[in-house]
Amino acid sequence: MSRGLKRQRHWATIGERGTLGGMLFMVWLRRFGDWPFQLLLWPVILWYYLTHRTARRASQDYLSRLDPPLAGHPVRLRARSVRHFLCFGRSLMDKVAAWNGEYPPSRLSGAGVSHFTKAVDEGQGGLIVVAHHGNLDIVNALSECHPALDLIVIMHTPNARKFNALLERATGRRRPEILEVNEISPSSAQRLDARIRAGGFVVIAADRIPPRQGRTRELDFLDAKAPFPEGPFLLASLLRCRVYRLACVRQSDGFLVDFDLLDDASQVGRRERAAWISAAMQRHCSDLAWRVQRHPLQWFNFFPFWTADETNDHVPPR
Repeated sequence: MSRGLKRQRHWATIGERGTLGGMLFMVWLRRFGDWPFQLLLWPVILWYYLTHRTARRASQDYLSRLDPPLAGHPVRLRARSVRHFLCFGRSLMDKVAAWNGEYPPSRLSGAGVSHFTKAVDEGQGGLIVVAHHGNLDIVNALSECHPALDLIVIMHTPNARKFNALLERATGRRRPEILEVNEISPSSAQRLDARIRAGGFVVIAADRIPPRQGRTRELDFLDAKAPFPEGPFLLASLLRCRVYRLACVRQSDGFLVDFDLLDDASQVGRRERAAWISAAMQRHCSDLAWRVQRHPLQWFNFFPFWTADETNDHVPPR
């Protein structure tokens, strides 16, 4: 059996594959319906699966952690991993469709829809933590119902430039305001604080470690230790604001939205900060584990995720 997947490459160093022209062709093909798109998606994803060893190994490692008996059935494991990649390919086109306004609010279900509307209408701004699970761009359909919604996204942009360009060229719409995660400074934090106090929202992913040296914590995730970023929760404690969680997964022809209050850092003082961060991070991690077990093929972290020195007896040699 192979040893655990080494964290030799940070996720931020794994660049995009494929050309912008190829992506645009896939978007254009989708206009003729799902069948032509799905027909071409298969060879595209199969090529990506066969040529992207890091992503392939990460997918199989993740799936075997969810279902350990799969490790004894390499053919079944690889078949499920291909399905995992296909779900990812479909999610990219869902993102484009969402930003093109093709998914009206009627396609969204779940209590999260009304919870989001209530928070926006009552001016209950805060920090929204998300993960690379499901398809959060679908929630753009919700923002269409709130023209005055003030939203800024903190993210690492360099390795997603092609897809961001694809969204703008294919839809003719600009994405929400984006703040590069490496550019957060005291002055930008003050601006974030002002926007939250005015009822705005700051969105940040809380499942990938920082691109540069940053603070992380080892948390229990799917029965093993994995590093999670401390930054989103440290930021929330410094801003002393509400912390929401947002998730959106595909279900048949629609999407299930979850949006609720994860915690509230408004009363967290300096002495309680470390304990609050620790508890909030594990709560987020446990919630994420529960979600990926319910919708396993919608987990889109295709890089070595778990602690490097752990033995992985799940995945057979490739």
